[in-house]
Amino acid sequence: MSLSIDPVVQDHARRAAAIKRLREIGGRLPTWSELAVPPKGKSNELSDVGPDDADPRNLWRVHWFNGPDRKTAVDVPDHIVLPPELTGVKAPIVVLLGCRFPMIGAHKVLAAYACLVPRLVTGQFDPTTDRAVWPSTGNYCRGGVAISRILGCHGTAVLPAGMSRERFDWLQRWVADPSDIVGTPGTESNVKEIYDKCAELARDKQNIIINQFSEFPNYLIHYNCTGAAFDSVFKHLKRANKGYRLAGFVAATGSAGTIAAGDRLKQLHGTKIAAVEALECPTMFNNGYGEHNIQGIGDKHIPLIHNVMNTDVVAAVSDAASDALNFLFNEDVGRNYLVQRKKIDARLVRMFDNIGISGFANIVAAIKMARHFDYGANDVIMTVATDSAAMYGSERDAYRVRRYPNGFDDVDAGELFGRYLGGITDDHLLDLTYGERKRIFNLGYYTWVEQQGVSVEDFDRRRSQDFWHGLVETISAWDRLIDGFNAEVGGANA
Repeated sequence: MSLSIDPVVQDHARRAAAIKRLREIGGRLPTWSELAVPPKGKSNELSDVGPDDADPRNLWRVHWFNGPDRKTAVDVPDHIVLPPELTGVKAPIVVLLGCRFPMIGAHKVLAAYACLVPRLVTGQFDPTTDRAVWPSTGNYCRGGVAISRILGCHGTAVLPAGMSRERFDWLQRWVADPSDIVGTPGTESNVKEIYDKCAELARDKQNIIINQFSEFPNYLIHYNCTGAAFDSVFKHLKRANKGYRLAGFVAATGSAGTIAAGDRLKQLHGTKIAAVEALECPTMFNNGYGEHNIQGIGDKHIPLIHNVMNTDVVAAVSDAASDALNFLFNEDVGRNYLVQRKKIDARLVRMFDNIGISGFANIVAAIKMARHFDYGANDVIMTVATDSAAMYGSERDAYRVRRYPNGFDDVDAGELFGRYLGGITDDHLLDLTYGERKRIFNLGYYTWVEQQGVSVEDFDRRRSQDFWHGLVETISAWDRLIDGFNAEVGGANA
């Protein structure tokens, strides 16, 4: 297994086939820099394209600068600032909204774009013969199917059969054939089963496995684009609050793509990076394993693209908390309790439409971090909501049946708030020593060397920050390759 994709053309014939396909569909590929800082006025050219249309022009919306309508551009990425009366901590907690992204309503479409395009521009994927296989716990494979379709490629989603019904409903609308939805045994924690299915599919050489957990372009796009988005929001907030410092960045590891933004923020602001996982499956926290329902974060292994030696904190959050908050903030009784009894601004409460299960887990972890480090009113913590509440209606229905078959009232709402928000402490939080970082890093050996065939030498290279700095230095080379590819596509597309 190769450790990464180098920014050089590998196969001119397959690249030519990709160029021909882009001419046919009338597409042009944005560079990574154009997605980090979208060109001014570009959204005006997209006025006749819906954000959920299967149209290659929606590639120009695969960035953080979409407004609430997901069509028009904004100067500062959309975000929510959670106040102390909600969180119980002095530190402002800022949540960026992944649901503003096109087609899938989640920022994983950015990672999917970044992982397919390098193969197209280097000639490692032929759209006329190859099939892109997207292993995921839900959102990345949806992003992969969407990007594949609008670029004229064949895409197949591989995900656990127990994920939310909404994910499968979306996939059924977007795949070319029902067989392009491959359900594997289990739920959120069963990543190994996904890998096993991909190993089976890879026996057919026309199946190209685009594994987000080991694709370094996933790391790079989030370092470059998501990191820039968080920096933009922080600078915006700091203009009105001169004393602000960016104290913490919190992200569930999942594939370890999003958390790469923390590397950029640490470089710019000295920010501490906190990695979040499920308490029911505390792999980083104490080498644990188990099942949980924080959908979209993955676990039981350490992703190859996780820069473990640059991570400062591990926070384990129970799925009991994320399930409860997903229910509380999306029920009328719960919302009325928050507004009437807790005096939370009704407009803020409505904004929680934009936050899904993993977003609530990130918020809980951010509160834990604020309590642990005694952060004050100028210590900003930033985190992300990958997707929205719209992806989890079926989960809320199941929660209601399971927990409140006889109805949900104000007393129940108060109990949920008190236990899962008001009662958050810094328990199950690990401030990483060098030795703890090495322990977590070493856990990856069993997946990537023993199971997936990465050489020990390549695996160990990732200990050094020089390795990660070297990756970042390739971003300009990828932009040049994309520009050259577009030039050959030529014509009106350019």
